[in-house]
Amino acid sequence: MEKTRQARSTGRRPAAAAGGTADPAHHGLPLHEVVLLLGTDHVQGLASEEVARRQVQFGANVLPRSRGGGIFRKLARQFNNPLVYVLLAAAAVTLFLGEYLDSGVILAVVLVNTVIGFVQEVRAEAALDALHSLVRTRAVVVRDGQRQEVPSEDLVPGDLVLLDAGDKVPADLRLVRLSGLRADESALTGESDAVAKDEVVLPLTTPVADRRNMVYSGTLVTAGTGAGVVVAIGGETELGEIHRLMGAVQPVATPLTQKLARFSMTLTVAILALAAVAFLAGVARGQEPAQMFTAAVALAVGAIPEGLPAAVTVTLAIGVRRMARRRAVVRRLPVVETLGSTTVICSDKTGTFTENQMTVRAIWTPAGTYDVTGSGYGPEGRILPAGAGVRGAAEEAGGATATADVALHWSLLAGGACNDAKVIREGDAWQVQGDPTEAAMLVAAGKGGVDAAHFLAATPRRGALPFTSERQYMATLHSPRLPDSSATGQDTVLVKGAVERVLELCSRQMDSHGVEGHLTTQAVLEVAHRFAGTGLRVLATAVMHLPAGTALSDANLHGHMTLTGLQAMFDPPREAAAAAVRACHQAGVAVKMITGDHVGTAATIAGAVGITADRADRTALTGTELDAIPADQLPDAVERATVFARVSPEQKLRLIGALQSRGHVAAMTGDGVNDAPALRQANVGIAMGRSGTEVAKEASDIVLTDDDFATIEAAVEEGRNVFDNLTKFIVWTLPTNMGEGLVILVAILAGATLPVLPTQILWINMTTAVCLGLMLAFEPKEPGLMSRPPRAPGRPLLTWTLTLRILLVSTLLVAGTWWIFELELAGGASLAEARTAAVNVFVAVELFYLFSCRSLTRSVWRIGFFSNRWVILGVLVQAAGQLAITYSPVMNGLFHTAPISVDTWLRILGIAVLASLVVAVDKRFRRHAF
Repeated sequence: MEKTRQARSTGRRPAAAAGGTADPAHHGLPLHEVVLLLGTDHVQGLASEEVARRQVQFGANVLPRSRGGGIFRKLARQFNNPLVYVLLAAAAVTLFLGEYLDSGVILAVVLVNTVIGFVQEVRAEAALDALHSLVRTRAVVVRDGQRQEVPSEDLVPGDLVLLDAGDKVPADLRLVRLSGLRADESALTGESDAVAKDEVVLPLTTPVADRRNMVYSGTLVTAGTGAGVVVAIGGETELGEIHRLMGAVQPVATPLTQKLARFSMTLTVAILALAAVAFLAGVARGQEPAQMFTAAVALAVGAIPEGLPAAVTVTLAIGVRRMARRRAVVRRLPVVETLGSTTVICSDKTGTFTENQMTVRAIWTPAGTYDVTGSGYGPEGRILPAGAGVRGAAEEAGGATATADVALHWSLLAGGACNDAKVIREGDAWQVQGDPTEAAMLVAAGKGGVDAAHFLAATPRRGALPFTSERQYMATLHSPRLPDSSATGQDTVLVKGAVERVLELCSRQMDSHGVEGHLTTQAVLEVAHRFAGTGLRVLATAVMHLPAGTALSDANLHGHMTLTGLQAMFDPPREAAAAAVRACHQAGVAVKMITGDHVGTAATIAGAVGITADRADRTALTGTELDAIPADQLPDAVERATVFARVSPEQKLRLIGALQSRGHVAAMTGDGVNDAPALRQANVGIAMGRSGTEVAKEASDIVLTDDDFATIEAAVEEGRNVFDNLTKFIVWTLPTNMGEGLVILVAILAGATLPVLPTQILWINMTTAVCLGLMLAFEPKEPGLMSRPPRAPGRPLLTWTLTLRILLVSTLLVAGTWWIFELELAGGASLAEARTAAVNVFVAVELFYLFSCRSLTRSVWRIGFFSNRWVILGVLVQAAGQLAITYSPVMNGLFHTAPISVDTWLRILGIAVLASLVVAVDKRFRRHAF
């Protein structure tokens, strides 16, 4: 029971074992206790009859399927919006009154938005389903003492599974025996290097990333062989825990969605109240109820911004296209704007801030220290004396310092030949087959002019001691092909590995002339510690010769080898990462690193790219430290820290939740399965397109095709522009809707004839929204977009300043419409002519006001009159439409309009110009209120 309580304190849920004991801490139990607990045999495996019984008891080794609603339920959810309710009601009433055109237009708007929402929801559900592909494989097991291959779905707790290099682990296994077994667990834990496994019993509180005696479902065996007993299947595995977390996470509504929902609710209440007041006022004045009902419907239709849903969709779609050009593929439209609201970006380290390509940066030999130029797995680069102020001579010599320093030559040869990795060119990129660390050393050898392939051809490998967690080094034995070689009668042993372990093997060190001398152990350790202090991973290399035919063993090496050097490497930061982080900070967006890697490495990269204030300011927390922080203190601790290392999937979820509890709009980047729950929880989930797993991509909102943090900064900029353009559209369109509603309300209260009809109102709303308003979606970014802080998450869609401007323009529209309507009637014009003039006043004022809305603070001349050519095109199309509705007989019949005179047009233009001047004055005096 005590073990169970301790296990639960680490954050893991209990899993039922075969014997009925709830204790998931198999890594903390001796092997014989694990075997006893699971009721199995670690040599013979389970009997077939027992397997069949357990398959009935535990079920298949598959992840549980998500229980999403059916198609009709998904479709029904798209109508759950107050504005949609009003649109549907208006469509029904207009259909009942025989206004088929009005009804059709309204229903088309609703249908388009329903389809978009439905497609987005279906895509979101694919995230959980993508996990299932990770556990579908075949497994080699021992049952009844016989080796056999079975589908992974048939595995049960207690099964004995055999593993080989290249295998995908089919379930969570406690290892019972192994030989050089290494596993790539990066998708599950975030650990960038392959993990060496062993059979040691670990403390119960050991985090998943450090459980060396376990391998987990969905990870990959990269080297060696092994065997393990199944301790968890299906939903009880670590992968199943991630599946559960993803299923429990409810995607967070975007700020735009939240603001539009509140805005729609407020607008709906206002429209219904206004329509009710109009109906009751008219009936109270003795008007016919049927006539007043029609007028009230006209008021509602006029006040509803039918073009708003379409404008939001188009503006977001244009943002999607612009982001795609900047290598960010958007999967959910509303997230485009959310990026503009982002206050904190939580990013993984590997591949986002770094190149995800291990690179040797420095080499030490007893003769001196060398710098290695170039980055990544490409062959470009040189090995140069450290601190060389002028590198010309070395560069001209091709950096061939390996010929001048024999120890350097042997160190590079050990790194390149005592090596199982391959670096191959695929198109314009270099790809690695094998361990990234070995690949880095192979590339370094090439930069120093050491041809490992040529050495292996002349002196092939005859034996090897693989790297293990106990040995902590790799050794290879090479025999010359020709008996008259320079090393006649001798074989060569090359070693590379952890500095301390290689030093234990050595008794001498090699100088630049190849002469072996006394080993200065303390001096070597000081160099290694200096390299490690800067975040570099350090490996030592050594060489020795054995009599031909001598078997390779650990005993033959110990105390007999010669140290040739140290090679220090790391995954270098991307060149553009520091500038992107700096731009985010300038824009008021905090940047935090969340990684499964070691804290020292994470803090070094964070300092290099500017996440921390300087290299010494490494405000970092590990997963273990996070677990020790009380829940009520976690948000404050997360706010202060900038680096989080060795964190689990559940801890990443808590980190995002803690930031959101502080009012942050959080963006989260990730590439592994372990990142998927946090990607769904974040306001914006960003997956890596190159290195990311399909699970991470499906759980995300945005996929970066270049895995570069600089692309996130560019996407934030585009998101801010999208929100600006949406705000401009709303500020432009609402005065028209409000003006139309007020014009009809005034007519009802005054007992006067309606200046505009419902059909004419729909014409105004839909044509201007498409031809004029949507052109604002193409508005280019304004200067200083990334110099201002992010919008406060609680800030309303419309500020008080913008609301006053909307009221001002609405008042001008109402006054101008009534003035020209009454003036035309007084001058002898027909009712149709007067209404046509009123319709054109609305459109003309909107057209002139459009240029003002291209910037909410600057004049159109300062931003460039022709900087958005789509606006000019829209104005021309709208003008043609107004001429058609005014002078075309067919349009006159459909919309109850009539031709008007030139004098009337001049008065209409005068009203539009006057309104434009008033708005310009208001903008000038309220410029600093934004």
